[in-house]
Amino acid sequence: MNLVTPGIGLVFWTTLSFSIVMLILYKFAWKPLLKSLKEREEAIAKAIEESQIAKKEVEEIKKNNQKLIQDAYKKAEEIIEEAKKTKENIITEAKQKAIEEANKIMEATKLAIETDKKNAIKEIKSQIIEYSVLIAEKILKAELSEQNKKEEYIKKLMNELNLN
Repeated sequence: MNLVTPGIGLVFWTTLSFSIVMLILYKFAWKPLLKSLKEREEAIAKAIEESQIAKKEVEEIKKNNQKLIQDAYKKAEEIIEEAKKTKENIITEAKQKAIEEANKIMEATKLAIETDKKNAIKEIKSQIIEYSVLIAEKILKAELSEQNKKEEYIKKLMNELNLN
């Protein structure tokens, strides 16, 4: 049983050795180990804090991007609406100009037709007068071929002139 039960001397020297090793470790190894663990802990905490800040920034950028996209869609819709209105205005103006131009052409055509009509009527009247004079001349020549008839006709004309 001697092996299982330690002696007082062994316990003393083991405790003393352990205490010396602990003191040496505390003096030379423990402080640097704790210091490096603390530095590591601070670095991890700082990295976590930076990642949280970065996460907030990313979320803020996402929100800004969403807002910019919405603004861009609104702007695009406004531009499309403005283009539609401009198109409608251009079409309306073109129709009005076409109608005005057609009316001007119609008016000019009416005036030209009226003028041509008047000229044609004048020409027809002048031709009728010419033909009437020719016909009258031929009739008078045929009727007044005799001297008696000529004298009678002249007297008749003189009487009519005197009456008027």
